[in-house]
Amino acid sequence: MKLRDYQIKLSDQAKEKLDLYKFVILSMEVRTWKTYTCLEAIKKYWAKKILFLTKKKAIHSIESDYEHYKNNFDCTIINYESLHKIKWEFDLVVLDESHWISSFPKPWLKYKSIKRRFGSLPMILLSWTLSTESYSQYFHQIHVNKHTCWNKYSNFYKWAVDFVKVWQIKTSYWRANCYKKANYEKIMADVGKYIITYTQKEAWFTTSIEEKILYVKMKPATYEIIGKLQKDKVVEWTQEVILADTKVKEQQKVHQLFSWTIKFESWNSMIIDDTKAKFIKEKFKWKKIWIYYNFKEELKLLKSVFGDNLTTDLQEFNNTDKNIALQIVSGREGISLKEADYLVFYNIAFSALSYWQARDRLTTMERKFNTIYWIFTEGWLEDKIYKAVLKKKDFTTKLYEKC
Repeated sequence: MKLRDYQIKLSDQAKEKLDLYKFVILSMEVRTWKTYTCLEAIKKYWAKKILFLTKKKAIHSIESDYEHYKNNFDCTIINYESLHKIKWEFDLVVLDESHWISSFPKPWLKYKSIKRRFGSLPMILLSWTLSTESYSQYFHQIHVNKHTCWNKYSNFYKWAVDFVKVWQIKTSYWRANCYKKANYEKIMADVGKYIITYTQKEAWFTTSIEEKILYVKMKPATYEIIGKLQKDKVVEWTQEVILADTKVKEQQKVHQLFSWTIKFESWNSMIIDDTKAKFIKEKFKWKKIWIYYNFKEELKLLKSVFGDNLTTDLQEFNNTDKNIALQIVSGREGISLKEADYLVFYNIAFSALSYWQARDRLTTMERKFNTIYWIFTEGWLEDKIYKAVLKKKDFTTKLYEKC
């Protein structure tokens, strides 16, 4: 393995920051090899027992990268959900996709465990998307390490007094403080020293991504069900009920129905219409595709149409001619889709983070052109959702009410 010049340079910088602060953030764009850069920095830092926390789907890829460094240090690679199983001590901790601990104002439970158990250790954070919704997302990512300058604040609310313009939002039942308007310049003046950034453009990527939208019409009966639910707020099925007694539930249920599935009040679920899955199978029958779905029932639907020609295992996808289907949130980070001819979105998530990370899965230094297909349902709001996430905004209930 031969590292690129920029990776050697960035690993040197990361090592220097670890020496100075015991903390560094590698904010490198997707496919710029930030894992290799991180591992090279660890090698230069001379840490010997490493804990590498990541998402479950990314473990195999990171283990493959670590093969080149196993003679330099021991590395335990686990997913965040398995953190409670760790009993032994480490010299350094890596938090992959660190934006997973960026919730605010209340911290994610795993953040508390990481800070309590490993906050005193040297730490490397990896993420290109440090703040997709608000600059307030920086707080817990910085505060998780006890050596950083923000540990003078005991919690987010104390920090917000200095960095956030707080205002109140009104709901149907109460008023609540909103902490999204954080001062970016003031934040960077404090913590910019910890962050190393690097883009695909700086790495001389010339990949272009083309996005195409295809529309599919549902069966008339499905549209009738949706119309009745929006009008009456309830649809009674044989021994089952679809209830939309609040705007949030209406948005959820209508989204499910327009994805051709439904979860009833009993928590039982059902496939309503398989037309879209059949359309995808026919459209891409001579291609190897990666399908992103949103709801669990959609996977069941896809499997019923594609049969044995669909897998959910990345290794099987890479080593066979099978197509793959992954849920958007669990499959949007830390994996490469380079074996896929096309990326196909069966459904669209309301999250801007999901969109921007999932679309970059195809990008590699070697691929010059990539095509993403969005399969939208005629008559639904997917165009408006798509426009919202393009602007790096989540599609909220408020936007749904306006539409």
